[in-house]
Amino acid sequence: MRVLIGCECSGTVRDAFLKQGHDAYSCDIKRDEYGSNRHFVADILEAIDPANEHIYGKWDMLAVMHPPCTRLCNSGVRWLKVPPPNKTLDEMWKELDDGAALFNSCLNADIPHIAIENPVMHKYAKERINFGDTKPFYVQPWQFADSDDSPDNEKKRTGFWTRGLKPLIPTGKVDGSTARNSVHFASPGKDRATERSRFFKGMADAMAEQWGQLAEKATGSTI
Repeated sequence: MRVLIGCECSGTVRDAFLKQGHDAYSCDIKRDEYGSNRHFVADILEAIDPANEHIYGKWDMLAVMHPPCTRLCNSGVRWLKVPPPNKTLDEMWKELDDGAALFNSCLNADIPHIAIENPVMHKYAKERINFGDTKPFYVQPWQFADSDDSPDNEKKRTGFWTRGLKPLIPTGKVDGSTARNSVHFASPGKDRATERSRFFKGMADAMAEQWGQLAEKATGSTI
């Protein structure tokens, strides 16, 4: 099955699908952190455009893991009323429009199986997106951790909007009582946004195994 992981530079989700035997690639406007030859340096909309199938091929699954969400999520709605330093209200609303347009294009792409990761959205973002009959589900990284000291034993509520896929079933062995909150208390700096958006391996493995099997059954494709 051909899988495209959008907005990812770390290769965490892509490599999880590769481990399951799928023909997986990642795509981002930045280079892959490790120089993988299974990474397209391109706009995600370019990679999923049917007009570009002669370049990128046809996809069976699209998973967009870290789309620009700052202007879409509840935590950022305050900037639509009082902009941050060196920004204007017009710029804030333009960034909201652009982010919503990207999300909408990915969710409604001509691909059988789609998952888009995103935090809880505010009402202005929802008004700009055609969700159809899709509804989000939410999970925590610790739900996929196999021990208290696992790197996955973290608190970070993660939402997914999906088409042609089912909610993930937790695979972890912990109850969340010892989960850390280090993602939300990451130190300030130029790499803070990158580290906060980095995906968790346990959740990535569950996606590859559960969604990979489900999509294969639906499409009739084989590894």
